[in-house]
Amino acid sequence: MAPILRISNLKKTYKGGFEALKGVDLDIREGEILALLGPNGAGKTTLISTICGITVPTSGSVTVNGFDTLTQYRQARAMIGLVPQEINLEPFEKVINTVALTRGLFGKRRDDALLERILRRLSLWDKKDSRIRELSGGMKRRVLIAKALSHEPRVLFLDEPTAGVDVDLRKDMWNIVSELKAEGVTVILTTHYIEEAEAISDRVGVISEGRLLLVEEKNALMARMGRKQLTIELREKIAAVPPGLTDLDLELAGDGMSLVYTYDTQKERTGITALLAALSREGITLRDLSTRQSSLEEIFVGLVKEGAA
Repeated sequence: MAPILRISNLKKTYKGGFEALKGVDLDIREGEILALLGPNGAGKTTLISTICGITVPTSGSVTVNGFDTLTQYRQARAMIGLVPQEINLEPFEKVINTVALTRGLFGKRRDDALLERILRRLSLWDKKDSRIRELSGGMKRRVLIAKALSHEPRVLFLDEPTAGVDVDLRKDMWNIVSELKAEGVTVILTTHYIEEAEAISDRVGVISEGRLLLVEEKNALMARMGRKQLTIELREKIAAVPPGLTDLDLELAGDGMSLVYTYDTQKERTGITALLAALSREGITLRDLSTRQSSLEEIFVGLVKEGAA
């Protein structure tokens, strides 16, 4: 199956010589959720703006469901819904009119039932006659999503959609994104909240300094690059790692009551059995064991550091 979104050698150089995008190649599958991670200034918003036709690329191409975003702009743009980072809404307009206007701008016929479904899904139906200025910041972000969905796009871009909203509202939005995926909508999400990508994405892309460092299945990435830590709680305090254990990747906690052993989950042997035997030989008695795997945030930070090296 052909990808619904294909980005080929996309470059963007601004006046003055700044290269915001440096040959980005990316295929996005229909119905997937792709989380695009990167530090400030990495090129995330420039990439989305270029795909959506807000910014003109210096070179390269983008197609949406086979339509070129430059030569077939109207057809391509009709496939895309965009929730921008900045809240830019007419403050004195009613919610229902704001959403209906966007649908009309895309040449879609009036469909009151559809707009009601969208507003109910976003918990906005009871606010439909409220003016934008009367809404909280979180509700305004919901209106942005309603506008983006009003013309029934097949690809939805969410550029930092939960920035500045509370945790409960953020989780509500995660549920909405999961529902859209179930309906076959492709979602591309940029976020500073790594747990957001970890919670809902199928694949993760990491961009830094205008280059796409990788795109990989989230679970495979965490399995390949994640490292586990075994925390060994001790019955008695020790002052230092025993001499017979110094060759192992062990770190003594500040209170002297636990040892942390880091190991690679992809190796044939973890070394845990040998470690426990060595602890016994040294006369160290254990109280408890617990494991922890690297988070996506730790993996992301490591990748960006490598990309900058």
